[in-house]
Amino acid sequence: MFEKLSRKKEIADILKESNSATSGMRRSLTATNLITLGIGAIVGTGIFVITGQAAADYAGPALSLSFVISALGCVLAGLCYAEFAAMIPVSGSVYSYSYATLGEGWAWFIGWTLILEYLFACSSVAVGWSGYMTSLLQGWGYAIPPHLSVATFDHLKSGEWVFTGSIINFPAVFIIAIISAFLIGGIKQSAFINNIIVVIKVCVILLFIGFGISYIDTANWTPYIPENAGEFGQYGWSGVLRGAGVVFYAYLGFDALSTAAQETRNPQRDMPRGILISLLICAVLYVLVTSVLTGIVNYKELHVDAPIALAIDRAGEGLAWLSPFIKLGAIAGLSSVILVMMLGQSRIYYSISRDGLLPGMFATINRKHGVPRNATIFACIVTATIAGLFPLHVLSELVSIGTLLAFTVVCLSIVALRRTQPSLPRPFKVPLVPLLPLLGAALCMLQMLSLPWNTWMRLIGWTAVGLVIYVLYGIKNSKLHQNI
Repeated sequence: MFEKLSRKKEIADILKESNSATSGMRRSLTATNLITLGIGAIVGTGIFVITGQAAADYAGPALSLSFVISALGCVLAGLCYAEFAAMIPVSGSVYSYSYATLGEGWAWFIGWTLILEYLFACSSVAVGWSGYMTSLLQGWGYAIPPHLSVATFDHLKSGEWVFTGSIINFPAVFIIAIISAFLIGGIKQSAFINNIIVVIKVCVILLFIGFGISYIDTANWTPYIPENAGEFGQYGWSGVLRGAGVVFYAYLGFDALSTAAQETRNPQRDMPRGILISLLICAVLYVLVTSVLTGIVNYKELHVDAPIALAIDRAGEGLAWLSPFIKLGAIAGLSSVILVMMLGQSRIYYSISRDGLLPGMFATINRKHGVPRNATIFACIVTATIAGLFPLHVLSELVSIGTLLAFTVVCLSIVALRRTQPSLPRPFKVPLVPLLPLLGAALCMLQMLSLPWNTWMRLIGWTAVGLVIYVLYGIKNSKLHQNI
């Protein structure tokens, strides 16, 4: 049993599979496409949705420090991703890297965690999109009834699940269906649409920063680090750390970026550039937006699905003209995040299915468009269901722990592979190994430990379900084991 769990795929075999004409995927993405895909995935939920709730519940105005802590961990993890993406330029992200370095058991565990990561990331962004769209339509005099714009269930701080009385969050379901249709049309078409959206949303964010600075009330920054409420994670330095853990998934984009390596023209050169440049641009934007947001609105009032829209409204007539632009920018921005997250999720299904650990239907590539259509349709159905039923705060915390776990494994895998296969060609190398990868892993694990216990329980439950699937289906159908 242990031999099966620890059996590894040879990197040469992985590369051969990805370059095979039968793989069906088309290498259409340029370095510019990768950078905009990264920005498209990273700049979205973290700015337009999670900032408000993380400031209100955990860090207060010091949420900007939380973003700095998360950014540091992401830069270290990003260096490790860049080395892997250049060395093993295939779909599958950390799943594929783990299969080559740690073995099938770890690869399945990480792949299953990546499904959690992308599934709930996309669902939470769709809920945020719904909040902004509802707010925009209200401003135009069109109100969506609460029973069609609110999650069906909610999870109280007491630990209880309650029925809200709503049927489903329809706008969240709607946007996932539309984005999935674009993805089925092909990667080149999707990248072009994403490029346009990224330009729009970055311009809107810069407008908010530039004009919002003059409306900052520095009294809202006092105290900068609110006094701890008597419980770990509720303000104080522990709140800053928990805030970092919660917003960490705002940087998820470069992980999703690595899933597109098999569709990149020159992945060895362009993947590291795309990952690191998009990450650095987004980290700066996050810190600036968070500072302006908590300066305009007191952090205690920011527990809403559309915090930047609230800030614009609070600024009064002076910024009223910017309100529709901000909401449209948020809607466009969140749409691009959903696009890249759905792309990443479908490619994870494709990669795991190609190895036999999930049903083969997910590995089918549509000949006309060169995309895994069945995987995309399945991702659409599951993601839309979750987005329609569950609230934002439950979804976002689950994403954070999955992201942090994936980043930790990538950092540790770099150290392992440098020791076991030091002679492998590495177009890009992480400097100061093992110091920087171990520091990145430590920062990620520290943020994981700061997350609420309920989040850990959900991760354990998800892992248990994955273990059952692997034991009953994966081991028996693994192509690696069938070739013995």
